[in-house]
Amino acid sequence: MAIIITDECINCGACEPECPNNAIYEGGIEWAMADGTTLSGPFTLGNGVEVDADQRNSPVSNEFYFIVPDKCTECMGFHEEPQCAAVCPVDCCVPDPDRRESESILLARQARLHA
Repeated sequence: MAIIITDECINCGACEPECPNNAIYEGGIEWAMADGTTLSGPFTLGNGVEVDADQRNSPVSNEFYFIVPDKCTECMGFHEEPQCAAVCPVDCCVPDPDRRESESILLARQARLHA
């Protein structure tokens, strides 16, 4: 599963620097697949939409920190547990029940993001 940040987020920012995939952004900030990764060129998002890796995309949230699900690997390939959840003082970094993904899918994503 990808991790999500719930609306209980207090915008402390502790999670953002911990993400090895640069998947966490402050509310209201545009994001790109290429941010903090080795991606370039076209990339197909989980919803089937193809974007350029450098394309700036609308924020997932304007009110609190958010995680781009197509960049989240639950820290697989880097750490034993999701680092955002480990450092969150209010426990608002939780598994996304709408996006269940196997370990093999998460590891394949990690390899693609950091080829």
